[in-house]
Amino acid sequence: LTAHEMGHYLAATYHRVDASLPYFMPSPFMGTFGAFIRVRSAICSKRVLFDIGVAGPLAGFVFLLPAFAVGLAFSKVIPNIAHQGNVQFGVPTLQWLLQGAIFPGARTVDIYLHPVARAAWVGTFATAMNLLPIGQLDGGHILYAFFPTWHKRVSLFMCGALLALGVALLLLGTAWYGWIVWSVILFFLGRRHPMVYDASTLSVGRRKLGWIALVVFILCFAYAPIVAGGL
Repeated sequence: LTAHEMGHYLAATYHRVDASLPYFMPSPFMGTFGAFIRVRSAICSKRVLFDIGVAGPLAGFVFLLPAFAVGLAFSKVIPNIAHQGNVQFGVPTLQWLLQGAIFPGARTVDIYLHPVARAAWVGTFATAMNLLPIGQLDGGHILYAFFPTWHKRVSLFMCGALLALGVALLLLGTAWYGWIVWSVILFFLGRRHPMVYDASTLSVGRRKLGWIALVVFILCFAYAPIVAGGL
């Protein structure tokens, strides 16, 4: 999370945008409920908006990828260990790929994650949440930099998609209602984005980074992050 927010901060500093150092929100469940920086000055170009928005998820991913690999290498295979706890965590695509390489043939429910791997899991969850193309999330900033006229409609569609996914998961008995809560919060508080009056288009290099950000989102996303208890 520190790497993620420092990515935003360093990008803002590079573009001479006034921004604070990261603030961390405490949480009794995982230690922190996330972090954020406060941008105190206006962002006047889509180029700067994109750079600040994409820097956080990419910086965080650079740190969590090796942490996840090392953490999984130190994890253990214990039959049905996942069914012995009150809370079961979903498996993002990145974890599925790494554990397939490190523990070929092992079931996900049999892998007891090392604390470093669990910390990296939290990083994937935070990265996926921030890359949702909604409002002023990092994904929303990236979306606005590419398609400002589509931002409102895509944000509204994604809120509806999260709500539908949450209802579907409840009907399937996963006890995960987080997407319903987040869809409501983002619908009422997070869909709007400040106007950036800039008619220019992003460079080829930034467009490639946009595709990389999409791949990172797919690797970090889990359709049911926590399948029993909590948000």
